[in-house]
Amino acid sequence: MPHSPRRPASTRSRRSRRGPVTALMVILPLALIWAIMVGVPGLVPGETSVPFPNGSAAPAAGDAADLLATLPVKGKAAKTGYDRTGDFGSAWRDVDDNGCDTRNDILARDLTEIVTDDTCRVLSGELLAPYTGESVRFERGETSSMHVQIDHLVALSNAWQTGAQQLDQDARIALANDPMNLLASDGASNSQKGDGDAATWLPAQKSFRCEYVARQISVKATYGLWVAPAEHDAMARVLAACPGHPVYAFAAGSR
Repeated sequence: MPHSPRRPASTRSRRSRRGPVTALMVILPLALIWAIMVGVPGLVPGETSVPFPNGSAAPAAGDAADLLATLPVKGKAAKTGYDRTGDFGSAWRDVDDNGCDTRNDILARDLTEIVTDDTCRVLSGELLAPYTGESVRFERGETSSMHVQIDHLVALSNAWQTGAQQLDQDARIALANDPMNLLASDGASNSQKGDGDAATWLPAQKSFRCEYVARQISVKATYGLWVAPAEHDAMARVLAACPGHPVYAFAAGSR
């Protein structure tokens, strides 16, 4: 059931929210960050700006198709041993210590006309669903919350099968809570996607597919993951329709 606030809830637009969502650079050791980012165009600290509306990551210097060409292409590893909580940590954590868990940070980022309680729990808001282009009402509740869900653009089980098994626990927790890899979506689309990659699922709203794929590529490059052959080909087909589409990144303090 919704949490009962200690004082009246307040209404505010997403423009008024300034709570930071600290990115990967704050969570992982500097040596790991450098190892991941060296040689990856556009994915270096400082090349970001305030996020675009509707939850878009900040565009960085670099071409998504060029970045895709740097990713290793090979078959998926076995899913054996995958444990969402054991491997990627419990959902959702307050990884940046701003007093809000990641789910509420992303809801506050991606929804408009949000209402929060006296902490930072989002009680209601409107989502222009990026995967469908339709407006979805979010109302916190046992059954109503499911209408708006937080999608991992690179599904965690997909990440596990494409290199995350080799990451340490801190890196996997960072991946699971990285704003670049998270997007509020309509529940139906998120359920349809499951743990699919670009070869098995793409947003129904075709105008969002380039950003969707570019963000997946950016996440995989940042965390040293690979792409499966069919996934690579599907991404390349999408990007062929939007040559020069940028890669995406977040820097510490960009929120």
